[in-house]
Amino acid sequence: MVPFRGCKIGENRGASIAFHGGKVAWIGDSKDAPPAEKVVDGAGFIGLPGLVDCHTHSLFAGSRADEFRRRLEGVDYSEILEQGGGILSTVAATRSSSSDELALVLRQRLEERLLQGVTTVEIKSGYGLDFETEMRMLQILRANDWPVGVSSTFLGAHAIPKEWRSDRKGYVDIVLDQMIPAAAKLADQIDVYCDRGAFTLEESEEILRRGISLGLGGRIHAEQVQHTGAAKMAARIGAFSADHLERLDDEGISAMAASDIVAVLLPGARLYLRDPYPPVGKLLDAGVPMAIATDFNPGSSPVRDLLACATMACVEFRLPIEDALLGVTRNAAKVLDREDLGWLGPGSAGDMALFAPPPGEPPEYSTLIQYMGGHRAKMVIRAGRLVVDNGCLVG
Repeated sequence: MVPFRGCKIGENRGASIAFHGGKVAWIGDSKDAPPAEKVVDGAGFIGLPGLVDCHTHSLFAGSRADEFRRRLEGVDYSEILEQGGGILSTVAATRSSSSDELALVLRQRLEERLLQGVTTVEIKSGYGLDFETEMRMLQILRANDWPVGVSSTFLGAHAIPKEWRSDRKGYVDIVLDQMIPAAAKLADQIDVYCDRGAFTLEESEEILRRGISLGLGGRIHAEQVQHTGAAKMAARIGAFSADHLERLDDEGISAMAASDIVAVLLPGARLYLRDPYPPVGKLLDAGVPMAIATDFNPGSSPVRDLLACATMACVEFRLPIEDALLGVTRNAAKVLDREDLGWLGPGSAGDMALFAPPPGEPPEYSTLIQYMGGHRAKMVIRAGRLVVDNGCLVG
């Protein structure tokens, strides 16, 4: 992994970018631009690298509307999970859906993200919780030509399925001995939900180590509902990220600062679950790089707008605007171990989004954070090709 601390967000008016072979071939003053077959006029727009949503659960079926009502009435999310709801209700709906049905709704979700300027989305399995469905989910992610770049993550350790509640060790053994070796051929990363009602610290470490040993990048849902020490453990064993972190302690922060791990902030889940704020100020002071993601899922974070999450991180967590923009570009790419994403320069991925400023505002990048939600890209270039023009999908 490449450390991306110290990257800068700045202004460069009158600049041009040339794309060739799916990558950025040249960047500089417009008067020096090389000839091109197609020229796109971005004058007056705000240009950003293609946005990267590095933590989502976008592949699922079913509805959790009733659960949402229960949570509004004060029922705790972990209580719902322990009663067989939450993740487990989505598992039942996903298991019963065909691959074609799952792929169709996922395509619709990803087209929506592309219109928002998001060109790369991480998507986890974890709503199968049996060998067949988990592998089917990963195969869907691998086998289709999606409108955005997709990074796949195996999350078979998302919850203990109902049928294994009386033998959790048996399920952990299946994850270790059957699922992970198969997933290593289909996925890019491995994740574990380490928390109350999910997997213990010891189980999580064993699962992560097994996945990492087979070449998967390590991720962990850490310190969300209950402090477990998961972030410290993930930093110690070389995981790429620790995500959530609402109950991260000073010891965990120190461990993360001493490693190359990224803290992934998920403001949507914090909002919906009414959790405490993660210690963003301390993470900043310690020099821990931070990414921001939607955590899009039907239960704890039904949030489909990445820039809105960046706004929440600034307003609620007091994250500086520049750090928020790095959090949805360069640092988010680091989580996925993609050093070609999240920046614009010769050799970078040819992914770029152009946004019109809010009405009456100048083309300043800070306005994309100041105004919460509703930003749609006027133009999006992915892999050097124009895929959104005038706010509409091309082709």
